[in-house]
Amino acid sequence: MSGILRIAFKLLVNDRGKFAALLVGITFAVLLMVMVTSMFAGVMRRASATVINTGSGIWVMDRAVNTVANNIPLPDYVLAAVRSIEGVKYAVPIFTGSALAKLPNGDYQAVSIIGLDDSSLTGRPELIEGHIEDIYADNAFIVVKDSEYQKLGSPHVGAEFEVNDHRGVIVGVGRVASAGLFGIPTLYTTYGRAVQDLPSTRFTMSYVLVEPKTPKDIASITSQVAALGYLALTKDQFIQRTSAFYKYQTGVGINIMLMTVISFIVGLSISGQTFYTFILENLDKFGALKAIGARSRELIAMILFQAAFTGLTGYGLGVGLCSLLIAAAKMRLPSYAATVTFFNLGVAFVMVLIITGVASYTGIRRVIHIEPFDVFRS
Repeated sequence: MSGILRIAFKLLVNDRGKFAALLVGITFAVLLMVMVTSMFAGVMRRASATVINTGSGIWVMDRAVNTVANNIPLPDYVLAAVRSIEGVKYAVPIFTGSALAKLPNGDYQAVSIIGLDDSSLTGRPELIEGHIEDIYADNAFIVVKDSEYQKLGSPHVGAEFEVNDHRGVIVGVGRVASAGLFGIPTLYTTYGRAVQDLPSTRFTMSYVLVEPKTPKDIASITSQVAALGYLALTKDQFIQRTSAFYKYQTGVGINIMLMTVISFIVGLSISGQTFYTFILENLDKFGALKAIGARSRELIAMILFQAAFTGLTGYGLGVGLCSLLIAAAKMRLPSYAATVTFFNLGVAFVMVLIITGVASYTGIRRVIHIEPFDVFRS
């Protein structure tokens, strides 16, 4: 069998033009599929940036909330009720909102404000400049150094600005795991300052962050919060809820799916047609092998080997090229949101298997019906 596969390899790479055309078709299809799905994964990650960066175990919210950005303020009694639930280690409020910041040069910039619990500062970012205790000073804010940091003039500790006609002072520069989705810089302050300086409705608490005593208490906490008329979701559940909203209730999911299907069709058509042409042009060689004693299963193994080798090589080239393009784009465009995940790679790999399977099937049907005397007669 090793000799047959060696012959198959030489037949495949002997015609460099056809081999290159096969690789280009699969590589281009993989590039498009991984690129499009990676963009979607990056957008979904940034849509849940607040959940990821805060890292709380359970989020309590209004039942109508679909994404972390569209919060519905909760009454104050919800916090007291959640704290009284057995199995709750601690529960703290958090404020998320937006404001308009006036920079020292007179420009205005929309910002996202996150108000942390005054006593525990649960969900605070990791500081790379300043000291966390300075957040309790008058008019103190911590700025996040991410892709949107320059929109605030790249401020450092001591920089001043205005938020809704209130003076603000940068007392720290922090970093978080994920940047936001909508290109808005993020500022952290205390919960008390956020609800005092920013206009809000009668209720000011966006969410209640809960830490259970043990993982076994999550189910009990969730059911008791539901009895209060509210919704309790774990971190992963909230991220999935946000992703589901963008997938099924906006045009993002449909557009990504259509682009992925189009990429698959392009790769299937190019690779299938080129591989079938390759089989036709080498039909005499397959017939000669059959005439000297090669069995049908050995010819099938040759075709499957050729299809698998081409598919895996094209898959590797496509993933590598996509990774290079994403890395280059992020160097030039810090707000570029694409992220390559194992799920994206798995989807592309399955589609490559389908492409190579269909392409090899068309070749196998042609080869197993060939008769040696037809080859020698021609």
